Parts: sequence; structure tokens; C-alpha cells
Amino acid sequence: MDFDRALKFLDEHTSLDGHRGDRFSLDAGTTGKTRVAMDLPEAGQTDGLSLDPMRKLLDALGQPQNAYRTVHITGTNGKGSTARYLSSLLKASGLSVATYTSPNIERINERLCWDGEPISDEEFGRVIGLLAAVEPLIDVTPSRFELLTAAAFVWFADLGADVAVIEVGMLGRFDATNVIDADVAVITNVGKDHTSGGEGWRELVASEKAGIIKPSSHLVLGFDPGELGPIFAAENPRATWVAGTDFRVDANNLAVGGRLADITTPHGNHDEIFVPFHGAHQAQNFANALASYEAFFDRKAEQDVIASALDDVSLPGRFEVVGTRPTVILDGAHNPDGARSAYRTLVDEFARMGSWVLVVGLVGNKDPVEMLEAFNASSFDAVICCEPDWSRRVSADRVAAAADKLGIVAEVVKDPVVALERALAVTAEEDLILVGGSIYVIGEIKSELRR
Repeated sequence: MDFDRALKFLDEHTSLDGHRGDRFSLDAGTTGKTRVAMDLPEAGQTDGLSLDPMRKLLDALGQPQNAYRTVHITGTNGKGSTARYLSSLLKASGLSVATYTSPNIERINERLCWDGEPISDEEFGRVIGLLAAVEPLIDVTPSRFELLTAAAFVWFADLGADVAVIEVGMLGRFDATNVIDADVAVITNVGKDHTSGGEGWRELVASEKAGIIKPSSHLVLGFDPGELGPIFAAENPRATWVAGTDFRVDANNLAVGGRLADITTPHGNHDEIFVPFHGAHQAQNFANALASYEAFFDRKAEQDVIASALDDVSLPGRFEVVGTRPTVILDGAHNPDGARSAYRTLVDEFARMGSWVLVVGLVGNKDPVEMLEAFNASSFDAVICCEPDWSRRVSADRVAAAADKLGIVAEVVKDPVVALERALAVTAEEDLILVGGSIYVIGEIKSELRR
């Protein structure tokens, strides 16, 4: 099967009403020009959800997910960065490392990586072709995300992976990835996303994320769970390390182009680690990855492994500086915690030499007022509202109306690429443009920049 036919085959499975798979994964089809997304329920809405279809598909494929060791990562924010850090650490130690992440920024190939390199169009078509041949042999129709996840498991087995780092699509317990018995289960944090924020939302989100923990898993919690602790303990992991108690970031200082961090783990101290990315939160993300690495090997990470890993890793769309004069920053912050981190990074690490412009586009059930407040939009000199080419986008007009409620004068330029062009037209060399609100906004802009 060629690449285009493979994409079409996957898109034919996007229109399922999906009481599984896609409903707990931020996934989108690519039919035509507009992305199409599934209905995404809130945490706790699990009626009718089941991993049985995914298990039946994997049974027909010979259980490829059991051919290698795995690390499973979930969390409201930081799971993608943690997955990339950990994959780079494992690769630097000499292992062959497979990585499965979602959503992609530009091309679907990004989701399936081998030693940091995305799957080729030819290999992608081959593996999806195998799934197309197997599908008639089972008594269920898999969703798009289930098929894509199975494709990753098959490809990783075909290549003989030593270890696979698997990022959850959404929440955890009923995510299509949750058919693995991970050596290490990582939960970066619990924040307000995929929830309306009703009473008990934090416990509901925590419970769904805790579902990735198996009795065989060493649990790494990238935050202090406080009252949520019993929710994770109830899953009976074989061991638990908690950030701030069992491992911690002792120093997290601003450096040129990143952070200089001291990190302590149960296996020892790691001093003056240069994390070459903006944002204090990236030091904690790396600490989560480092603790996960040491939990996986049950030994201290060597200094040369850490240095090599950080020299090799990239974090596209994570406070990524893509232009200067004016400075242009792309950040996929898509929930209030992420938006607050983006603004905090901006204030802490970038001197305000001129005007600041915010280009913002949202998707899903996001409250535009809450998101604009989290970005501290009132502190920007101009706000431009756009919308990604996705069926679950929040209209730019609605975002602008929310800005008006906050006393902010906002301009509507619906196309993200044109919105950035507008921002560039009204800024001078000393100014700064922050683009955020959705990874899909970032993807459209990065694709245009690449062209």
C-alpha cells in the first residue's frame, strides 16, 4: 500500500462514533483539507469504553506490543517533552529505541520514530497495508487511533526495538495505548484539560491517568500528588518515586539558551546539567525523564549519556524560537496550565525591548476567557485571534468576543499563517510575537515556514 492510500484507509476509520480509541485520544483525520476529530468526552465519562477491540486487533497481529520492553507516559502537560528526553537518554545508552507520540505537528510520520527518525512513507504504507489485510479477520472495526497505535507496535517489533517509549493519546485508562505492561509508568502531572472543571474533576482526571499503572510498573510521579496519592497507590505499582520527595530539581537557573539544573535522584546527584530549552518547567520534564531512565535500569545515569542525550534531542513546538528581528516563538500550550507556563517563560527569559503580540487559536472545549487570562493576554500590546483548520476549532470570532469581555481589543485573522503575517506586518525588529493555544495552529505555521 502506498502512503496516500494508507492515509485514506486511516481516514475511512475517522468517522466511527468510537466508544473507544479516538474518544480518548487527541486524534484527527486528514481527509480533504480539513482535519476531522472525534467527540472527546470528559474524564470520568467511561460508559461503553473498552480496550477489547484493540486487544482483538493485536491478537490477530500476534501481540507485537510484547516483543520489547516499554515505558508508558501520560500527564496533562509535559508528556511529549518527557518522552523525547527519555528516548534520547535510552538511545545514548546504546539501546535501539522506538517512540510513539501524538498528535503530530506537521506529518503523521512524526508519531512513529526509530532512534529519533520518523517512519518513512514507504514503511508507513507497508505497515498500514498489513493492518488493512488483517482487519477483515476480526469481528470489530478498529478506530483510526487504534489502527495507528497497532501500526506503531507492529513496526517497532519488525525493527527489533529494545525498548519503546509510548505516549498516551488522552488520559490513560481507556486509551488505545493502554494494552502494554510497562516496566515504567510515568505521570507528569494532573491539570485541567479534557474536563469541564466540575466538582471532583482533579480526582477524575487522576483516576484515568492512574489506569496506565500495572503491578509490573515502577511508577514515576512528576509532581507531588498530595490528596491524590491514594488514587495512584490503589493501582499497586511495584515501586513509586515521587518528585520533590524521591527525586527533585535542586537548582533551576536561567542560562543562555536554556536552563542549568541540579537534579537529585535515588541513585545520586547530577550537577550543572544544561537543558537547552526555554522554560523552568523543562528542567522538571528532564528530571522526570532522568528518574524514569534510572528506574528502567535501576542504576545512576552516566554523565556522558546525559550530555549526549541533551545534545541530540529536539522539542518542536515547545517554546520554539523560529525567527528573530522580530522574535517569533511557537508554543503548543493548549490548556490553562500550559498557557501560564508559556507566559511565565516569556517574562522570565525574554527582556521586553519593544512590543509584544499574541497570536492565539484554540480547539476543543476550551474556555476562551480562561485561556486568554492564562496567557495574560491583557499584557500584550496586540492580540490576533485565529483558528486552526480542524473541525473542533474554537472560532476566532468567539475568542475575540472573549477578549472583548476582558477589555482587550483583539483582531480576527482566521488563517493562522495569515495571522502570523499580520503580526509580522505590525512589528519592528525589537518586538516579539508569541503564537500559542493549539498544536494544530503551530503545525500549520511550521509547515508554511518549511515551504
